[in-house]
Amino acid sequence: MKTFSIEPIGVIRSEIKNREDAPLFYTEGAPNAFLEMIPAYTDGLDRMQVGDEIIVITWFHRARREVLKVHPRGDVSNPLTGVFSTRSPDRPNPLALHRVKVLEINPGRLHIGPIEAIDGTPVIDIKPVVESKDY
Repeated sequence: MKTFSIEPIGVIRSEIKNREDAPLFYTEGAPNAFLEMIPAYTDGLDRMQVGDEIIVITWFHRARREVLKVHPRGDVSNPLTGVFSTRSPDRPNPLALHRVKVLEINPGRLHIGPIEAIDGTPVIDIKPVVESKDY
């Protein structure tokens, strides 16, 4: 099977510096952060507005990619579960989806949040949140 190459469009700048300090989910005390865009991709932000809800797709660069089963939420009392049925950052292709609100827009930099990604996390893509009424 063919492999793929993904290039980041930006990076997360967060007060969270270590995996151990990151909440497991954005609703569990995650801070706001900044998404710094790579200059070649800033035109892709055209018409984005403060207040928009977006999905930030990141690459969990510190993930263990050989992991296929985990105890959900790191709790050993939970049964081992395949990573594709969990939100574990450890997985073969450690993509993560973060639903955030755009708080401020500056040239090449979005203030977003809350987001549980750690400082330095590569951003792969940004998509608008689509509500079911838009189908």
